[in-house]
Amino acid sequence: MTYRSKEKPAMYVPRKGCRFCIDKDLTIDYKDVKGLQKFISNYGRIESRKRTGNCVKHQRKVALAIKRARILALLPYVNK
Repeated sequence: MTYRSKEKPAMYVPRKGCRFCIDKDLTIDYKDVKGLQKFISNYGRIESRKRTGNCVKHQRKVALAIKRARILALLPYVNK
């Protein structure tokens, strides 16, 4: 005999809009270190789309800019 627990209804959480789609003046550039640090965790990992709220197109551009900045030693690979 199995017992079923009462399932809770899923909570509705409104999605954040992509900040680059909303504000067309924002640009993604590997030289903008302060702007790119918003998309990096405390450990130096690139944050996911779910966490940052970026769309697919802009998340790819952000990831590429972070990787380029790391190669040029503008951003660290790992924070300790």
